[in-house]
Amino acid sequence: MIGIVGIIIIFVMVFGGYLAAGGKMGIILKSLPYEMTMIGGAAVGAFVISNDMASIKHTLKDLGKVFKGPKWSPEDYKDLLCLLFELLRLARQNPVGLEEHIENAPESSIFGNYPKILADKEAVALICDTMRSASMNYDDPHQVEEVLEKRMDANLHHAMHSSHALQTMADGLPALGIVAAVLGVIKTMGSIDQPPEILGKLIGGALVGTFLGVFLAYGLVGPFASKVKTVTEEDAHFYQLIREVLVANLHNHSTNICIEVGRQNTPGHIRPSFSDLEEALKSKKQDAA
Repeated sequence: MIGIVGIIIIFVMVFGGYLAAGGKMGIILKSLPYEMTMIGGAAVGAFVISNDMASIKHTLKDLGKVFKGPKWSPEDYKDLLCLLFELLRLARQNPVGLEEHIENAPESSIFGNYPKILADKEAVALICDTMRSASMNYDDPHQVEEVLEKRMDANLHHAMHSSHALQTMADGLPALGIVAAVLGVIKTMGSIDQPPEILGKLIGGALVGTFLGVFLAYGLVGPFASKVKTVTEEDAHFYQLIREVLVANLHNHSTNICIEVGRQNTPGHIRPSFSDLEEALKSKKQDAA
């Protein structure tokens, strides 16, 4: 919702200010379809050239993040800590019984209590693969920690591709606007024998290309890229929490300490309070009793 509000503010302030200063929309509206075809078409073509089909689909899907915001809410972080608490407690009490949950997560009664987390394949795989590695009795827990770190870096690098692709497009739009403006000037020079009022409109139409390229770059596509990057980085905290808790477990800390390590390493605006988490964990302990 906040993304839509931002777009409305941009258009109202830019074009409202232009009209308030005495500008006329006629020239802009007349030239806009042709300039948009040249600039937008060239930008889309360059985007297609520089990305494969999987990256194009990924970027188009990630555009929804501008309006939807982060995938994970504070409640989801609390649910994740509760899920990890149940799994770690079971791993300490009944290591054999843990196998059915990490080997077949979709059928697990524990994972089934958290459908949103279960629907995220990467989160489930991260939990199950790490706990499976821990069950192999690694002599050095830093081995698992290093593997986790590399895996998460690779996942984040892949997830950030959409923002990089959009930013590259934003960087190229002003230059494409100049290309469209130059073509407009060439057109104007072909009508140099026309009266000044006609030449003025032709030159104004050519300058619409420069305006449109800069406006799209810094008013829309650039902010879209920035928002996608911000949301992607925030969603990455969810997987970082998994890493923090499971690494603490590898160092043989108690279950409650492992969960508290994860809670403390969660950013403040999405971190569940100690009392809220304690209440949630108490209910899980009572259900298990």
